[in-house]
Amino acid sequence: MIAVCGEALIDLVEEGDGLFRAHPGGSPANVAVGLSRLGIPVALIARVSQDAFGQLLRAHLTDNGVDFRYLVTAAELSTLAVVSLDGAGVASYAFYANGTADWQWESGQLPAALPADVVALHSGSLALSIEPAASVVTELLRRERARGQVTISLDPNVRPAFEDDQTAAVRRVERQVALADVAKVSAEDLAWLAPGESPSHVARRWQELGPKIVIVTLGEAGALAVGPDGQEITRPSPPVELVDTVGAGDAFTAGLLAAMQRNELLGAPHRSALAALSAETLATVIDEAALVAAITCSRRGADFPTREQVTAYDRNLSTRRP
Repeated sequence: MIAVCGEALIDLVEEGDGLFRAHPGGSPANVAVGLSRLGIPVALIARVSQDAFGQLLRAHLTDNGVDFRYLVTAAELSTLAVVSLDGAGVASYAFYANGTADWQWESGQLPAALPADVVALHSGSLALSIEPAASVVTELLRRERARGQVTISLDPNVRPAFEDDQTAAVRRVERQVALADVAKVSAEDLAWLAPGESPSHVARRWQELGPKIVIVTLGEAGALAVGPDGQEITRPSPPVELVDTVGAGDAFTAGLLAAMQRNELLGAPHRSALAALSAETLATVIDEAALVAAITCSRRGADFPTREQVTAYDRNLSTRRP
């Protein structure tokens, strides 16, 4: 099983004529749903409201087979993200998050220790930046890193609107990256976190902090990664008829972790395999992640594919390749 810790919120997606449709979302919750659809057992560590939106979130998680064992029923209201799309289908976000359920973590609400069947712990996004959640969730990552039983995965997925001090935010993100075995970040995030630095340079600098693998997604340009041996690889993005980019980064993360699980790269028994990961295997897992993200971009909203749909899509692409 993979555990994912962070927010489960509601995306209010613009549909035109002043209409918005409510969709369950939140980066960590999206990753959990994406993993489950890819056939990977997953549990979500989250605080979910009792309000109508919270009920919608619970129904969505149930329908997608996400394990509830770590959900906390919260008295606060659900967080709302208003999603606007430009003419090219690229999403931007505005949040209603003051005092809402996702950020009110207390240390006693988190599992005392992750059980032996959990091989990886993923977190990122607002749960690692909004207090008091950020400190509590970061401490969970620090504790599990020290225990050494799970592979730690991190996606900063920064939201500059929530950051009052860019310098402090950069330092916080780098402290969190140092706790990870696998760090994934978008070029858009790096443009804010490390303006003027190339993605390649940041990936190498971050790897020196602790992660075995650092991956930078580059949108249409694909992705680059620095592996455990310091070798840098670049991979193209699969062709796709873009509908929108909602959930694309989360789809990539889910695809990446699912591929790593199938390649026996997660958990304490496979630490040596992760440390010795070859460029060829790294390329394989990135290609799988990019395929999951591409399929998601061909659909409206964060509608992640199943494992069978990914296989069929890949087969179709193969027949079209020269």
